[in-house]
Amino acid sequence: MHFSKTLIPTLKEDPVDAQVISHRLMLRAGLIRPLGAGIYTWLPLGLRVLRKVEAIVRQEMDQAGAQEVLMPAVQPGELWQESGRWEQYGKELLRFVDRHDRQCCFGPTHEEVIADLVRREIRSYRQLPANFYQIQTKFRDEIRPRFGIMRGREFLMKDAYSFDLDQAGLDVSYQTMFETYQRIFNRCGLAFRAVEADTGSIGGASSHEFHVLADSGEDVIVSCDQCGYAANLEKAVAAHVEAGAVESLEEMQRVATPGQKSIEAVAQFLKIPTSRLVKSLLVETAAGPVLLLLRGDHALNLVKAAAALAVSQLTIPEPERAAQLAGVEMGSMGPVGSRLPILADQAVQGLRNFVCGANESGWHLQHVNWGRDLPLPAFADLRNVVAGEPCARCAGGRLVRHQGIEVGHVFKLGDKYSQALGVRVLDRQGLEQTLVMGCYGIGVSRIVAAAIEQNYDQNGIIWPKALAPFQLELIVLNPREAQEVAAAEGLYQALLADGVEVLLDDRDERAGVKFKDADLLGIPLRLLVGGRSFKEGMVELQSRRGDLSERLPLATALSSVMALLGS
Repeated sequence: MHFSKTLIPTLKEDPVDAQVISHRLMLRAGLIRPLGAGIYTWLPLGLRVLRKVEAIVRQEMDQAGAQEVLMPAVQPGELWQESGRWEQYGKELLRFVDRHDRQCCFGPTHEEVIADLVRREIRSYRQLPANFYQIQTKFRDEIRPRFGIMRGREFLMKDAYSFDLDQAGLDVSYQTMFETYQRIFNRCGLAFRAVEADTGSIGGASSHEFHVLADSGEDVIVSCDQCGYAANLEKAVAAHVEAGAVESLEEMQRVATPGQKSIEAVAQFLKIPTSRLVKSLLVETAAGPVLLLLRGDHALNLVKAAAALAVSQLTIPEPERAAQLAGVEMGSMGPVGSRLPILADQAVQGLRNFVCGANESGWHLQHVNWGRDLPLPAFADLRNVVAGEPCARCAGGRLVRHQGIEVGHVFKLGDKYSQALGVRVLDRQGLEQTLVMGCYGIGVSRIVAAAIEQNYDQNGIIWPKALAPFQLELIVLNPREAQEVAAAEGLYQALLADGVEVLLDDRDERAGVKFKDADLLGIPLRLLVGGRSFKEGMVELQSRRGDLSERLPLATALSSVMALLGS
């Protein structure tokens, strides 16, 4: 491909609205261009990278025995109503009606569609196990699309769905996909971590996420520094630590805390650590408000709280709404004498002589104790773990927090969808059996951004070899020198004939401009033709990572490059 004849609109400056490295570099390198909020056009070089990811995914999925299909992007609303997700999924589901007033949606995922296909086409246990996948455009109507293609509204995804007769079969299918994902991300040249995860709106019994480790990652993942335990923040748990020496119970006292609205302010005012306070957080569910209790130095995890309350959604009301529901402003809410249902985090269970709101503005209660001043509530894990806490899986490990970019997710769905949509086959005894499902997603377009987040420097992208748009960039230093152009064209044609992916920078630009663009585009190898070296019958071979720089005789340059690429 000739640079001069290809749309590669590089930019010298960072776009002002790009917040993360991958977004900035993808725009600057001319890989993508925005069309609307969270919607992008892939330009020639960006599309080449995207196709590289697709090819790796497709090869590994085929090798694992999955069958490729292509399902409709537009889905009938009645399928989602049949599964119960039409309302449950929320506003990220783009709903619309066609000219016949039939409800439709643009698919963010395809559990319903594949379940409908299988219930129509698979009749016998002899056709199992089965795994179907597709690589297709999805749309999720994100409220705040950001970070370029990392969290866009339209994206390319590989989604696969397995069908088995029983749980044992699902376990095998799940493990096969888990290992397949590891091979995919290794081939893409990514440093990644598989972690236990919440199943979210997809549902199911258990799941794992695959995260690319990067400082810009939106997700927090937690791992043990001693054992193999790893989970995302929504799933991570710490070991329960028994209370220390038993304190004698002191008499509960009502104490004035005028103007002290936050946990930190109250703790400073009363000269106690925040861990001695119990904060009361009001949440709303479909069944009504609930008061959640946490230690003052801990943060609420909404996903854990929703699971503990067995609700699909809960919200934290605005301060005015919370005050209306509780009868007191937020900073003074407390459990003593409250008429609201109460659920407490496990970490407050062992507290003695703690401080909490008095349900009266400007007042708190000191020396509050369970069983004497208020009954023991129900307890559950409601909080985010904290770095340095002991691991729940091993004896001596401590938890470490990392930032991650989720690029893959695997679920054991069980019969959540197959039961709702009636996906059944005849078993060996001729009896109808509801199938169990697995679901396996990879963010194909997100992998492109995640790879950049791990592979860049101050000058631009440094592509992993497997994802680079080209294997080699051939640069003509003096495009007005006929001999240099002829030599470069000869090398270009010879490399193409040997199957090498080459970008020939034949533009009538200064050498400095070409070098800067080469650094920005991040192609692994570059071959320079021209200047003093050319007059001496030599060319210069360099690597983008800076670990290779050598002069080669022009006559043997082709064989040297081929040997290097072959290795």
